[in-house]
Amino acid sequence: MTEQEAIETSLVHTTPWHTSSYSAERGECVEVSEGPVTWVRDTKHRELGVLCFAADEWHAFLGTAKDDLH
Repeated sequence: MTEQEAIETSLVHTTPWHTSSYSAERGECVEVSEGPVTWVRDTKHRELGVLCFAADEWHAFLGTAKDDLH
């Protein structure tokens, strides 16, 4: 495991995860762990790993997504 992988693994396991308030009752959605790096994973397939985004990229994505809803 590289130093970068160790850092990423540590962040994944120490930052709380949450699902969208729009998630189905069974939690079939994506989970997000927000911080200096935002992690995104599939609730039903966590073994597939995570995507990570810099906080500013994640906030830009959310802003765009919210604009598209209106």
